[in-house]
Amino acid sequence: MTLLSGRLRRTTAALTLSGLTLSLAACGGGSSGDGPTGTLSGAGASFPAAIYQRWFKDMSGDGINVNYQSVGSGAGVRQFIAGTVDFGASDKPMKDEEIAKVARGVLQIPMTAGAIAVAYNNPGCELKLSQKQLADVFLGKITNFKELGCDDKKITIVHRSDGSGTTYNFTKHLAAISPEWKSGPGADKAVNWPTGIGAKGNEGVAAQLGQVDGGLGYVEVAYVKDPLQAAALENASGESVKPTNESESEALGAIDLGPDLIGGDPNPAKGYPIVTFTWILAYQSGNGEKTELLQKVFNTMLSEPNQALAPELGYVTMPASVIEKSKAAVAQIAQ
Repeated sequence: MTLLSGRLRRTTAALTLSGLTLSLAACGGGSSGDGPTGTLSGAGASFPAAIYQRWFKDMSGDGINVNYQSVGSGAGVRQFIAGTVDFGASDKPMKDEEIAKVARGVLQIPMTAGAIAVAYNNPGCELKLSQKQLADVFLGKITNFKELGCDDKKITIVHRSDGSGTTYNFTKHLAAISPEWKSGPGADKAVNWPTGIGAKGNEGVAAQLGQVDGGLGYVEVAYVKDPLQAAALENASGESVKPTNESESEALGAIDLGPDLIGGDPNPAKGYPIVTFTWILAYQSGNGEKTELLQKVFNTMLSEPNQALAPELGYVTMPASVIEKSKAAVAQIAQ
């Protein structure tokens, strides 16, 4: 199966996740033969929601019920800080001042990885964007596809309307390749967009792009489906690269996560240039009777069979060295 066909096959599930609580039926409480059972609640990033949905659904047969709300990284961090969930999820690591608000301590655990595509709705147009063209499109300086070598058609930018780790990673790339973007909108989970219309979640942006002839925006690669296409982008070495499992893996392999497992590279020299890990946010202490269940769920997500599903679902299998570090972080989750 090709990566593209895998992505197309599971997009229907991805596009139904926005604002939806994924209540996956458990097989009852008590103990199972291979570990704890029970219910957990989580909220956050829409970027990994499709693969989380698959993993949590598979776990339901073992008596584990995970209610995950795909509400965006910003909302997920807020709920995590407020202590209204058992875990959070974010495509942007928490800031020091945010971590300071969590008395129980914070573990940020890389759980999967993927790429952010520049997706557009213009059949018959094959976009190859230089770094300058990419920045100028989102700055509102390029407003028609004919300026990019395609037929005459107005460009309508679609961006996130909610606080988003996808927005953070995308604008971090724009800031790395464009001094004008860096000194203007900048890089954050929410910015003042020079142009365009907003939509909530990766799901909302993809749906809006599908309805707007000439729409162009940014979404996690797994959300690119017909009639949308992903543009080829220029990396730091000047190569024009489309997002594929191979090109994404090449870029991810060069990222140094650092001791806190939160590193990134907004403009890699090799591979597809907008790639990111995405993190589970766990409380280091105060987990009580849910400690073993949290560890079981996260270790199952990091297991070889589940990580091997990533390419089929439009994500990137994490390097073995990263998985090992993530499992070590999971082991630090305490009562």
